[in-house]
Amino acid sequence: MTVSKRVLLQLGCAAIVALAPLPSVAQEWEPRRPIDFTIMAGPGGGADQIARFIQSVAEEYDMTNRPLVPSNRGGGSGAEALIHVANASDPDHTILVTLNSFFTTPLRQSELGIDIQTFTPVAMMGVDPFVLWVHTESGITTFDQFVEQVQSMGGEFVMGGTGAGQEDSIVIAFMSAAYDLDINYIPYDGGGAVARDLAGQQIMATVNNPAEAKGFYEAGDFVPLLAFSDERLPAYPDVPTIRELGHDFSYYNQRAVVGAPGMSDEAAAYYQDLFGRIYESEEWQAYLESESLAPLWMDADEQRAYWATQVENHRELLEALGE
Repeated sequence: MTVSKRVLLQLGCAAIVALAPLPSVAQEWEPRRPIDFTIMAGPGGGADQIARFIQSVAEEYDMTNRPLVPSNRGGGSGAEALIHVANASDPDHTILVTLNSFFTTPLRQSELGIDIQTFTPVAMMGVDPFVLWVHTESGITTFDQFVEQVQSMGGEFVMGGTGAGQEDSIVIAFMSAAYDLDINYIPYDGGGAVARDLAGQQIMATVNNPAEAKGFYEAGDFVPLLAFSDERLPAYPDVPTIRELGHDFSYYNQRAVVGAPGMSDEAAAYYQDLFGRIYESEEWQAYLESESLAPLWMDADEQRAYWATQVENHRELLEALGE
């Protein structure tokens, strides 16, 4: 398998410019009941952490007259969440926190009948890189040592991830092909569970977003070996990127909010304003920096164009990886 070009983000972190959302404007429509804030992943992962952080900011500043109610629906690589939101009985009160399975799951599970272009653009809050982690007690401190260890184990090296076709599995598949690695991949319900099992040494390595591994890294349990970003991450300046090693590849997870199909224009404008204010808040900007996310704001038209591009990019990448 060879991937000869970058097929995911056409903007690397170094080139991403945070476009400021439009100023807050008064909205005539307001929620009449609690807002179904569905999360397309299990508890503890990056999407879950972001959703609950957003909820806390909205509550702290009393930004909504009805609460955001987070609900994890990560089953079937996010299929459970997509089906739930696509069939929402009240589209004006149903929004979804997405990651790249928003693109890959409908491609890999066409029987779902999900057309993401029917969903309602709300906000692109940023993009999240991936890092290869091992446990400190493994004794591995460099990527070269990691490659040597995996190759020496003849298929017995165990990595955890969130399932076939999911974001981390795409990264692991590319790395495995590039370095002739035979890895035993174990699927989990979410990135949080993956990180916890690496901390408990039930698995030997992971490809987690920085936010998912940060607590374990700060506790001295995790060692970062390789970043799948365009440039080195400021929080991990000594960690090389796979691009530095000669591979034209990087991969980022979108951190976005979308509305249910059939959402009214008035409700969409309300949520776009709400998440624009959250994006501009000091708390969210500090979160982007502390959790190694890159800012990437888009308006509704830009988001729809981005979705179309990412579907085709992921279709090409999945085919190249044999998915």
